[in-house]
Amino acid sequence: MKKEATFLSGSIGKAMIAFSGPFMLGILVQNLYGAVDLFVVGHYATTIDVSAVTIGSQLMTIVTQLVIGLATGITMLIGLYCGGGNNRRLSRTVGSSIILFGVIAAVLTIIYLALHGVLATLMQTPAEALPATKGYLLYCSLGIVFIVGYNVINSILTGMGDSRTPFIFILVACLINVVLDVVLVKYVGMGASGAAIATTTAQAGSFFFALIFLKKKGLGFAFEKKDIRFDKDQILRIVRVGGPVAVQNVLVSLSFLFITAIINQMGVTASAAVGVVEKLITFLFVPATAMGTAVGTASAQNIGAGQKKRAKKALWTGIMLALVPAVIITLYCQFFGATLTGILTGDAQVISLAATYLKSYIIDILMVSFVFCMNGYFNSCGKAWFSLLHSLLTTFLLRIPLAFLFSRIPGGSLFEIGFAAPASTLASIILCFLFLWRLGQPFQEIEAS
Repeated sequence: MKKEATFLSGSIGKAMIAFSGPFMLGILVQNLYGAVDLFVVGHYATTIDVSAVTIGSQLMTIVTQLVIGLATGITMLIGLYCGGGNNRRLSRTVGSSIILFGVIAAVLTIIYLALHGVLATLMQTPAEALPATKGYLLYCSLGIVFIVGYNVINSILTGMGDSRTPFIFILVACLINVVLDVVLVKYVGMGASGAAIATTTAQAGSFFFALIFLKKKGLGFAFEKKDIRFDKDQILRIVRVGGPVAVQNVLVSLSFLFITAIINQMGVTASAAVGVVEKLITFLFVPATAMGTAVGTASAQNIGAGQKKRAKKALWTGIMLALVPAVIITLYCQFFGATLTGILTGDAQVISLAATYLKSYIIDILMVSFVFCMNGYFNSCGKAWFSLLHSLLTTFLLRIPLAFLFSRIPGGSLFEIGFAAPASTLASIILCFLFLWRLGQPFQEIEAS
């Protein structure tokens, strides 16, 4: 399978746009999983079901973000070995990934199946929404193995510069999810549980389609069953690169849960409004997310090929490309936010409250345009630990305390709470620039040989 974007020669900007286009579409379609759930439930079920999907999907996000973060190790290593033309290491990385993530999938499934009720209770879920939330979590837990499988395949292909094939896989899943959501929620009347069953079935369909597709098309390098084995060195490399990103993703997701728990005490309407905005954010942040991945992949391949200056150029190019849509989105949300929040729910109170929250929260998209790209670059340089460090500091020393403080201000609303996100990310930007200035170049890269 040949590379879809040439990062090693020619215009780095054009290559990053060519890569990020299909990648953005893939993320958008992947986000439709939860968005379709919320859309269908918001229009054909009750506010209680909306709250259940909101809380349950956030708890499932922890699983997804953990897997995506750890799979970053696969993407970075594949990128390095592709750039260096090391096919032996490519096959060893893929084989080790299957073993590592197979164990992870089993452990996460057992934890969520056993503790789904406890997790829903810990979220301060409104009493009337607790049964629906438990049901949503239970059915979603059955799909964890498919979430893990898809993201492993996606990370391998992304590291090779192929952003189009994963888009095909996720498109299959979205189509299945849309059909089943309408059938189970609108016509069968299963509410949040129906949405969860639809999502899990769609994830399974996407994963098996990906396996069949790759069996016929191949990966583009020699890979056999004997390569699927416990390779301590390669597993440690994956964990060393992806581990800090995984921890960062999980802790950031946990911070969202803390904030949600704070807001849940404000009632079902506030809980539903926050859920609508969080779901919109997953779409609105897609350009920055895609460009951060493009920076990481481009930098990794160029570092593997010994082109360190070109790797650095990818960072600044990515930031500029991410900022353009970020400015447009921010301005739109200041004046027409209700047109977006109204897509996911028909409740007038929820629409209005969510639009108010979105006005302040969306400013964060300007900040993450810098941070996501810089994190991608740090990861490719073997400095994933710093991405973890600054995220921990700003999230737990600023974001959560500010959200709690704003929620306790007399007359305070979701508008004030929304400022906690951009305030903490601004601090991350400052720390990132200080890190670049302090260390300079070249960074100590991951060994590519």
